[in-house]
Amino acid sequence: MEGALALLVGLIFAAAVYLILSRALIRVLLGIVLLGNGVNLLIFVAGRVTTAVPPIVPKGAAAPAGVFANPLPQALILTAIVIGFGLLVFALALAYRSYYVLGTAEMDEMRVSEPDRTRPWRIDTDAPLIPSHGGRGRRPGHARCAGRPRDVHAPMGLPGRRLPHA
Repeated sequence: MEGALALLVGLIFAAAVYLILSRALIRVLLGIVLLGNGVNLLIFVAGRVTTAVPPIVPKGAAAPAGVFANPLPQALILTAIVIGFGLLVFALALAYRSYYVLGTAEMDEMRVSEPDRTRPWRIDTDAPLIPSHGGRGRRPGHARCAGRPRDVHAPMGLPGRRLPHA
């Protein structure tokens, strides 16, 4: 039984690495989730797979009688499941926002948000602030949020660039 589970752990790790090396953001997130599940299964196998009784101490005894299951791997796995789910939800929220802002979920196309190395960005700190929505000012050339999912919002007054529509 443990040999089959160890083989399954290896297959899950291989599939997770394959997905993480992909160029699509959602595949990378699924690979991270699969990797977490593989680690959980590895911890479970390392804690001995047994059909023993739960580690409950009978009334009046100092220790459980006979062979009992190890509760530590089970507690670690439960904690890892909760943390993994929180990480997945946060990563999906970031992926949704990056898709909304950039208009793509491909890693290579997301590089449009990085600055051009041949032309360093300069912030014109002497430019006057233009009043915009919400009472905040914006620098000239800054992309405004008008519900257009393909706008690239540049921080700190850097000029925004607009992605071509597909």
